Amino acid sequence: MPETPVPDAVRLITCPPAEFRRSGEAAMEATRAGIARLKALRAPFDVVQVLELYDEAMASLDDAGARASVARHSHPEAAMREAAEAAEQELETLATDIRMDRGVYDVLASLDLSGQDAQTRKWMEKVLRDFRRSGVDRDDATRARVKALNDELVRIGQEFSRNMLQDTRAVSLPPSALDGLPDDYVRAHPPGADGQVSITTDYPDIIPFMTYSRDAKAREQMWRAFRMRGHPSNTDVLERMVARRHELATLLGYRNWAAFATEDKMIRDEQAAADFIAKISDASGARMQRDYALLLERKRRDVPGAARVDPWDQAYLEDRIKAEQYAFDSQAVRPYFEYTRVKQGMLDLTARMFGVTYRRIQDATVWHPDVEAYDVLEGGTVKGRFYLDMHPRADKYKHAAQFTLTSGKSDRRLPEGVLMCNFPKPGTEPALLQHDDVETFLHEFGHLLHHIFGGHTRWAGVSGVRTEWDFVEAPSQMLEEWARDTASLQTFAKHYQTGEPLPAEMVTRMRSAEEFGKGLWVRQQMFYAALSLEIYRRDPAGLDATALVRELQGTYTPFPYVEGTYFHLSFGHLEGYSSNYYTYMWSLVIAKDLFTVFQKQGMLSPEPAQAYRRAVLEPGGSDDAARLVHAFLGRDYDFHAYEAWLNKAA
Repeated sequence: MPETPVPDAVRLITCPPAEFRRSGEAAMEATRAGIARLKALRAPFDVVQVLELYDEAMASLDDAGARASVARHSHPEAAMREAAEAAEQELETLATDIRMDRGVYDVLASLDLSGQDAQTRKWMEKVLRDFRRSGVDRDDATRARVKALNDELVRIGQEFSRNMLQDTRAVSLPPSALDGLPDDYVRAHPPGADGQVSITTDYPDIIPFMTYSRDAKAREQMWRAFRMRGHPSNTDVLERMVARRHELATLLGYRNWAAFATEDKMIRDEQAAADFIAKISDASGARMQRDYALLLERKRRDVPGAARVDPWDQAYLEDRIKAEQYAFDSQAVRPYFEYTRVKQGMLDLTARMFGVTYRRIQDATVWHPDVEAYDVLEGGTVKGRFYLDMHPRADKYKHAAQFTLTSGKSDRRLPEGVLMCNFPKPGTEPALLQHDDVETFLHEFGHLLHHIFGGHTRWAGVSGVRTEWDFVEAPSQMLEEWARDTASLQTFAKHYQTGEPLPAEMVTRMRSAEEFGKGLWVRQQMFYAALSLEIYRRDPAGLDATALVRELQGTYTPFPYVEGTYFHLSFGHLEGYSSNYYTYMWSLVIAKDLFTVFQKQGMLSPEPAQAYRRAVLEPGGSDDAARLVHAFLGRDYDFHAYEAWLNKAA
């Protein structure tokens, strides 16, 4: 069968809710039928027939779940989001049932795979492991309780996510609170009838505000509002989520949820995760203290005798230090990062690197007018399709992420993905991005390319980004490096009024300035990682999550916990990544090592990019991540490149 785009995925999230529900039911029926056929087979088995039945049955289920996730996180209509949430629950329930079906397991476990290729053997190794981790080999009572817990955890996770999604807060402030903000930001926030300006906790509002507002009291108000999201609605939800996960893990014979959740990652063990967090924390401690001392010194220029730096001062003071000591004004680069030019620049840059072209589908069916569709082509052959949903709106996902829409499979289906971000939207005012936004764009686009390039495997079960979870960020983190490279930036970073390219000396100052605050950033990441790990490592009986935040924030950062705030109740990774936030820094270690090849061979040279695509991206999850990295580097990855990055002088 030739690989051609399949528009059904998007058609099924732009249809009426009733039709969407029917499509989910049809997908489940297809899965049940495939599984029934598999279980009805009798030995001696045709190995490829069995594997094809299983792969297609699960692909039907997975793709329906992917459609539901995209609709739940981004559809503008509440009825559709509610239908998607209900569908996700039903689909995950069926997936749990299959993973606990001893009949399916016995057939798959009995297959003689000696005649199959390495990709097939690796896939089946993972599949059988996941069956066992689901409790398929336990007694009936245990399996019944495991199923009940899994079903409940799906509902709890959706509730936790929904409470965050819907909790956008707004603070009314005097117009003077906008002193220091860029002109386009001020014009976009005119005073209301009461003479006040309204600033929300959505990223396009709060991040510039916390960076540029000269009003410390207003920054404190916004900071506190941001850290009240999810309170009190998620207090009980988080307690239940932690308790049920602990019960599930111990029921399956693990010490705690963290032990269960790390077992199938590169790191393999929760103690290894704790040791990694300690190693990174120790390596960054002295640099964090130097960073903090400079912040305090700068604050004392504004507030003589100040005894401490408050957390709502951090972004503002860091920006001031970069401007005053490194001659880098972060507002001065914004005119070079107009959204539409950045978007086109991302496309042109990655097309050049990876040998593809992108074709805009002007009449594509989409779920909101903001959404754009593109086909990815190589030599005239379509390799996949992606959708860009890039601007904030009510009830939409608040962060930046790549969502799977369809998992690709060689000779069957093309991969389709969605990039969901919250960048300023072009309108009467130009949509000028921060440099951090450009890095975020590249990062998430890296996930998208991984999904597309890795979406042509023999089996859908290893398609795209289905690598170990603590590796999946590495390709995206590495791609961020192109947002710091002068030659790469100058291909698209042009002043929106004059067309002048971003000056090289400005990039040099920007890179020097970005070295400042690295110690604080790394230790903040280790606080998040430690919280993520410890909340799932400790006995949930009597666990006080707020007290844990208080303890760990004081241990890992110089900013003590602020009473009356509840950051953890909107820390979405506690649901999605659970105990494994460490993965961001773990994968960054690998990303820094991967990047050394491009540093040697040229960042805009297609040769290393093509080798990297073949060795790391195209295999998807068909082999261990460490082996993919070894194939590209010609050796095992190590800590040296990360250490050099961490110790680079500010």
